[in-house]
Amino acid sequence: MNRPDLLARLESARAAREQAGLLRRARVCDALGARRIVRGRALVDFCGNDYLGLAGHRDLVAALSRTAAAEGVGTGAAHLVSGHRGEHAALEEELAEWTGRERALLFSTGVMANLGAMQALLAAGARPGPGRASALCVQDRLNHASLIDGAQLAGAELRRYPHADAEGAARQLDARPELPAMVATDGVFSMDGDVAPLPALAAVCRARGALFYVDDAHGLGVLGAQGAGSVSAAGLSAADVPVLMGTLGKALGCAGAFLAGDAAVIEGIAQFARTYVYTTAMPAALAAATRAALRLVRFDREGRREKLAANIARFRTGAAHLGLPLMPSATPIQPMPMGTAAAAVSAAAALEDAGFLVVAIRPPTVPQGGARLRITLSAQHTPARIDALLDALARLPRPAESAVV
Repeated sequence: MNRPDLLARLESARAAREQAGLLRRARVCDALGARRIVRGRALVDFCGNDYLGLAGHRDLVAALSRTAAAEGVGTGAAHLVSGHRGEHAALEEELAEWTGRERALLFSTGVMANLGAMQALLAAGARPGPGRASALCVQDRLNHASLIDGAQLAGAELRRYPHADAEGAARQLDARPELPAMVATDGVFSMDGDVAPLPALAAVCRARGALFYVDDAHGLGVLGAQGAGSVSAAGLSAADVPVLMGTLGKALGCAGAFLAGDAAVIEGIAQFARTYVYTTAMPAALAAATRAALRLVRFDREGRREKLAANIARFRTGAAHLGLPLMPSATPIQPMPMGTAAAAVSAAAALEDAGFLVVAIRPPTVPQGGARLRITLSAQHTPARIDALLDALARLPRPAESAVV
């Protein structure tokens, strides 16, 4: 039998990506405060997601060290076996209180939370029959990959609407009224930095009996009262957004993720989300560090959100003065379109030479023609460093107008 070779196919796809200039490679970036050591050079980090600068905070380090000394490093089992510790339970309670929901459920990563939630919500109890979808999942065209993958892996019919277009979401729901349905969106879009039209989407879901799911990975800690996120900032309740996903590795400076909602909904997800049932629980020490981060975020006595807002305003004002073509965003994510992948890579290399770590984002992460520099701001950035970055950006060759999205 002359069966096609899977490894050969993989290598062909990898080679094609390299030929197109789209190959990704990891590099070692050791931390040194707000800077990263790359190939022996200290670079100012303008591409990470530590929006409030909490990853190295003394309170988090102390909580992690103290709990690791008492309980060890690994939990050794899944939550539903013997891995669920007191720190996990306390963190779940505090996350639920923070987000105004009855219960929260911890996951090891945001990707695992989205995959597991989609599986449970779209497929549990479904008997669709051969060739039929388990449910309808309507998503923003620019959603995070894990939301898209989750719907497809759950066997749902996936329909996507134009970016931030609530009427487009309504049309997709209306196309399949016979299927149970969910609308899923990022709260803050990770590559564009803009905020979803959450009130309009919630209204669409109410009118059409669809479940509303928000991935607020980049909004939590930054937006809303006590940093409770984009859903809170939009004035929406748990009734408006029954399932909320948030990550712990961005503004909270730790790692992991959670789902929050009514107790019955979260219990159902806990029973059917395979990425929860069949994986080892996060270290209890990490949960303790996250609890320390959550206290800092909620009460913000150091004014970190205020500093972050001032840094965003300074950067955008300076960019406008210099005529830099930023995309519209009021969040820490400030994309600068470059058009082609080659232009984005060249610009990132020039910024590295100038002492700044800024990553070039290329297809397939963004649409063709949408390559960009993804500049992210933090409460740790000083005005002087922001101004220096702006000066370096101003020295870059400007992309052709026709290439900029």
